[in-house]
Amino acid sequence: MSIFAIGDTHLSFGTNKPMNIFKGWDNHVERLTQNWRALVSESDTVVIAGDISWAMSLEEAKEDFRFLHNLPGQKIILKGNHDYWWNTRRKMDAFLEENGFSTLKILHNNAYRIGAYSVCGTRGWFFDAEEAESGKVVLREAQRLRTSVAEARKLGGEPIVFLHYPPLNNTQECIPILQVLQDEEIHRCYYAHLHGGSAYSAFQGEKYGTKFALLSCDYLKFCPKLIELIKS
Repeated sequence: MSIFAIGDTHLSFGTNKPMNIFKGWDNHVERLTQNWRALVSESDTVVIAGDISWAMSLEEAKEDFRFLHNLPGQKIILKGNHDYWWNTRRKMDAFLEENGFSTLKILHNNAYRIGAYSVCGTRGWFFDAEEAESGKVVLREAQRLRTSVAEARKLGGEPIVFLHYPPLNNTQECIPILQVLQDEEIHRCYYAHLHGGSAYSAFQGEKYGTKFALLSCDYLKFCPKLIELIKS
């Protein structure tokens, strides 16, 4: 039993949004499928850190969810900036249940215990946003992260945080999000969102007591990253 993670699957089975217009994304679904099946077993869990699907609605995302459901393992998915299908937790849970997508779980103001660990997190937001409305969004996301970590503590496992947006890079920081990580003494935080050349600006390593790492699909060469091997 292991925990894997990857971000930015950018699926589009229900809509016309090909990713091969971007450098390095040729046949990305086939490559992701091959790597996933080679690494992930049915007893494993994969966290998908946002930008799951290009769909604009839950119904339009159905075939993308079906694709993920049919891959090995349990999947925990959180919101990215392109997940316009995202809805209330109640509606999303109901949609997954109605369609028999039993291997998919939503991460939103909650947490999931896996062995000695608890998966928690939220979307996050731009670390350099200065508009008043963006400031409100950052604070709301920081509170959602705090709520998710609190739920992880209740479950008893060591919290591992997953975000979509990076909480920092080599020159800038999202203070409200980083403050939660410090307050809660989070040792590991994983994020996605950065593609191509922007991955070079990603901060990877330890800062303020937390280790950070990038999960973007193309950065990982469409191969889920092993987060933790859990001994049974």
